[in-house]
Amino acid sequence: MSGKPKLHYFNGRGRMEPIRWLLAAAGVEFEESFVEKKDDLTKLQKDGSLLFQQVPMVEIDGMKMVQTRAIANYIATKYNLYGKDLKERALIDMYVEGIFDLNELFMNYEIQPADKKEQHFANMMDKATNRYFPAFEKVLKDHGQDFLVGNQLSRADVQLLEIILMAEECKPDILAKFPLLQSFKARISNIPTIKKYLQPGSQRKPPIQPEEVPKVIAIFH
Repeated sequence: MSGKPKLHYFNGRGRMEPIRWLLAAAGVEFEESFVEKKDDLTKLQKDGSLLFQQVPMVEIDGMKMVQTRAIANYIATKYNLYGKDLKERALIDMYVEGIFDLNELFMNYEIQPADKKEQHFANMMDKATNRYFPAFEKVLKDHGQDFLVGNQLSRADVQLLEIILMAEECKPDILAKFPLLQSFKARISNIPTIKKYLQPGSQRKPPIQPEEVPKVIAIFH
């Protein structure tokens, strides 16, 4: 288990995408082993690879790590994306937890039954535009710096860009009232490692298509 980190998950965004983003931002090459059917997941469970019987799982530095936040914390710490002291780390954690709350709404949207999709979408857009994005606009305005914390790139910036781009896929003008977030998006997108990840042919995953949802549900349920 040496060399490149190896990511075990289905071939889609889900809970692994924030981890892919962090590795890409850090300039770390990684391999992927896709869980394509129930048997693939069962095999990982039976061979003791999954502490809590769940993916995402990342093989890194001789460990088989599970739990998205634990994996992301480790990668962020290892590659200097976690602030320079305890207070900065606390702010980064606070911002990332908010981003993850919003991300959860986006992930759950894909699996909503047809009769609840519209209501969920409206709630998701309302939370993005009236709760989460105003908070990050205020953070940038209050300190006037290029990054969310400590005026250097952290996992909070990477994760915020990820969710901004996901929100724009749903509503292209969602940043219309947030000029600082528009500038932030342009700035972070142009960091060379991130710019590379945003190019066609990278390991970034596209939005899941409706016809793929039953297949993914069949793996995990």
